[in-house]
Amino acid sequence: MTLMTSVDPATGLVVDAYQSMAPEVVAETVARTQEAWLAWRSTGLDERAARLRELAMVVRRQRDELARLMAREMGKAVTEGRGELEKCATVCEYYAEQGAGMLAPEAAPSDAGRSYVAFRPLGVVLAVMPWNFPFWQVFRCAAPALMAGNGLLLKHASNVPGCALALEKLFAEAGFPADLFRTLLIGSRQVEPVIRHPAVRAVALTGSEPAGRQVAALAGSVLKKTVLELGGSDPFIVTDGADLHLAATVGARARCINAGQSCIAAKRFIVYDAVYEAFLDRFLAAMQALRVGPPLEEETEIGPLARADLRDELQQQVAASVAAGARLLLGGVPPEGPGCYYPPTILADVRPGMPAYDQELFGPVAAVIRVADAEQALRVANDSPYGLGAAVWDRDAARGEALAARIEAGAVFVNGQVKSDPRLPFGGIKDSGYGRELSSYGLREFVNIQTVWVR
Repeated sequence: MTLMTSVDPATGLVVDAYQSMAPEVVAETVARTQEAWLAWRSTGLDERAARLRELAMVVRRQRDELARLMAREMGKAVTEGRGELEKCATVCEYYAEQGAGMLAPEAAPSDAGRSYVAFRPLGVVLAVMPWNFPFWQVFRCAAPALMAGNGLLLKHASNVPGCALALEKLFAEAGFPADLFRTLLIGSRQVEPVIRHPAVRAVALTGSEPAGRQVAALAGSVLKKTVLELGGSDPFIVTDGADLHLAATVGARARCINAGQSCIAAKRFIVYDAVYEAFLDRFLAAMQALRVGPPLEEETEIGPLARADLRDELQQQVAASVAAGARLLLGGVPPEGPGCYYPPTILADVRPGMPAYDQELFGPVAAVIRVADAEQALRVANDSPYGLGAAVWDRDAARGEALAARIEAGAVFVNGQVKSDPRLPFGGIKDSGYGRELSSYGLREFVNIQTVWVR
């Protein structure tokens, strides 16, 4: 067994250390979750909904404590952490209210006396989750999976073991059956035997593109379904008809949410030439106004990045972009002293061949790209291996919608910040993955869609 250590990114000090699970303990845990699922799949929808409502209340009672835990383990500002936890409670209530209707049998007339489609539990789902939204990413998978009658095993990111164990405790305190939701404290090398285990029927992964390729290949080799939510380099198009003040203000928040460590953060700001300099002036002021500080302080809007290696990689991408001709308008230099802090940064005049154009920047760095018109804006927006989210800004909503229809992304927001919402399907295309989470589409990803034909 090895130690899993959580390090406070604001100080560099060790928060705690945990023993990872031995292979035999992992196998026993998987078997126990399978046994718990065999009983849970026959549990009525009303009882499943009741557990989710109780879970929402448990989360709200512990919101402040859990927000502080996130701040210590991965640097999230406590104000953002509280918002994340409220979202977790909301998704539980959403599926408690809507899940039964989503799972109701659907008539499918045929040559039978009666035929219909039923949505049966699939089995035990393995969730491989990242550190950047350590509670929300898990809840948006677990709430619909459990409502559908499945069991869930969580393999969380290795730098948030405290959050991983806290999650298991939350589901237990809400009255879910013992072992139905279990955390596996394991490293990435121990994931393969879990995927291969016959009790595991499907895998949901949110993470990097390389991790998604590996998990998809492994799950495919044993014919198990996957849902993948991977990276994103979301375009944020500002047209000559945009409300520049609103676009700049929302754009700064959309770029720097969670210290910029979000797959759906706005990353590439594609601005029409006619409003380019005017937008930059407003965007610079909005980015300068954001407060960087210790994540446990109430006034902080941007905490540290989660790890030192992530900050170093981001700095290399910024430096290489500047060396290639990008204009540094703000930031670009990590502060001295303890902590993995990185300032809000603006790179203007970004062009192909620069890391800021070609790669995902996972931190509070905005790449601003000048375009002549709508056609060039669309070419740049789609000139990416990713296709997760996108935003279009234009006072003429119909004109914005016309652009949105031509953007290659799983979600496009017109005059709004890209976000996940329990009522809307969430997921991407291209190298951003496949499948959907949330809404009825997410609920039905991990069910047996069963045809029933009766003479």
